[in-house]
Amino acid sequence: MSFRVRVFVLVAVVALGATAATAALILRQVGSQVREADAASQETTMLIRDRLRDKAVHDGTWEGVSDTVGELRSETGQRIRLADRDGVVLVDTDHLDGRAARPPEAVTTVVDPIPKLQLSVADRDPGKTTVDAIREYRIDRPVTACLFRRGFAFESTSTAEGLPGWPRPADPRSLSLCPDRRKIELGYQTWSQTDRLEVQQCGKQLPCLQESFQKQVMATESGPQPLLLTIGASDEPRPVLDTRPIMLITAVVALLVTGGALLISGRVLRPIGTLTAAARRLGRGERDGRVPDNGRDEIGELARAFNSMADSLRAAEADQRRLIADVAHELRTPLTNLRGYLEAIQDGVLEPTPELFASLHDEVIHNQRIVDDLQELALAEAGALVYDRAPTDLAELMETVRTAHRADLVVESDGPLIADVDADRIRQAVGNLVVNALRATASGGTVTLRSRIDGDRAVLEVSDTGVGIAAEHLPLVFDRLWRADAARGRDSGGSGLGLAIVRQIVRDHGGDVTATSTPGSGSTFTIVLPGASAAASPRNGKPPTRPSAADPPSE
Repeated sequence: MSFRVRVFVLVAVVALGATAATAALILRQVGSQVREADAASQETTMLIRDRLRDKAVHDGTWEGVSDTVGELRSETGQRIRLADRDGVVLVDTDHLDGRAARPPEAVTTVVDPIPKLQLSVADRDPGKTTVDAIREYRIDRPVTACLFRRGFAFESTSTAEGLPGWPRPADPRSLSLCPDRRKIELGYQTWSQTDRLEVQQCGKQLPCLQESFQKQVMATESGPQPLLLTIGASDEPRPVLDTRPIMLITAVVALLVTGGALLISGRVLRPIGTLTAAARRLGRGERDGRVPDNGRDEIGELARAFNSMADSLRAAEADQRRLIADVAHELRTPLTNLRGYLEAIQDGVLEPTPELFASLHDEVIHNQRIVDDLQELALAEAGALVYDRAPTDLAELMETVRTAHRADLVVESDGPLIADVDADRIRQAVGNLVVNALRATASGGTVTLRSRIDGDRAVLEVSDTGVGIAAEHLPLVFDRLWRADAARGRDSGGSGLGLAIVRQIVRDHGGDVTATSTPGSGSTFTIVLPGASAAASPRNGKPPTRPSAADPPSE
């Protein structure tokens, strides 16, 4: 599968997935709102049902229920319809509003004012308790209804069995206007035997006894009977979830995303194809190939990075060719001298004197030094040099360099200067700078070593009053095998590797080395190392690591 197809598929899948997820969230939100509306409707239904039931339980009758229904209609704004089990309508808010009754909803709710008898398993004779509850309910309900009809205020009580208790009117004399309890009890005698027979069939089974209570009190209709409650009308609009607009929007977004994915993949892959072709040419050795890099986006940045890489490869190849040529040039002259002298001795032209052997030995040492410097520089650039870091007094290190070179050097220091470095490597770097400074300084000139602190950085300087370096040569002084005077021999110049080694050592320590010069007045090489500190007593009274004196370092 091509990259273009994969990009298209990826963008399309992500976009379509996001669109589908958005559509799903919308559906879920709308569905949640619909469910909330249904739940609110159910809560309204429960509120109306409970208010109507409480009214019947308190008053002992359904009489006057139209007033309660009217109040509920004003509170909830719902159409309310009450009917008995035979379908006879007791009250309908459509009639109260002066309009024709609309078709009721198919869903009805039972408003049952008959309480559920509460029995305890600890009751030794739950049957007797059930019979007594039936008798009390039949006696209580007619008196309660009478008080309501005559407009007397009374308190509704409740028994331990969960039944309405004997009403307590505010005016006890009002009971004389209602049926006497004793007369009601006499009328109850005709039902008592039937109640006992019904209850005895249940034994001590509490659910059966509760059902018997419901059955018997409904049979005599001694209190308000259950009614059927209907809320709303069948022709009223109900909240529904219409998914067609959402699906249409999803389809439109999918088409736009697909077209956008095709456009983006084309715009992205054209410059990538150009980069791919240029990279293949670069791999075949064509170092002059470049790609347009005038874009301001990531592709343009990639093109500029590619061109920079190609320039770096071209420069690296040039450096490699120059390095090989420089190494060959450096080794050719001393090896030619050695060969000439050895052939002259072999042919008997020269006498093998100790002085001649000493000269030949110097030539070998010089060649060995060039090879060692090349090897050390290669290790440093490859990051293979091992550094043994320790707190070191750099001011003392500068004094050690002066002593090692046994030269008339000037050392200037502001006091102890502690840094965590490899003392031998830093001394080698400073020594290389000193060797170059001594070569460039004529007799009577001065070479000065300075150490100071700048914030949290240590600054080491090697200054001379020599011939100086031309401005156009300063950027090249740290390159491998570079010398301002290409004709200089070993008497007037070294191998050209010393400053490259200095730069690599300093960089490995996280620092930097720079050069400034005025032709005819001298040069100054500055090493900056991080993490330094000045102390009146180095290392809190402990002597710092002091570099050992050794032979002058390699160039």
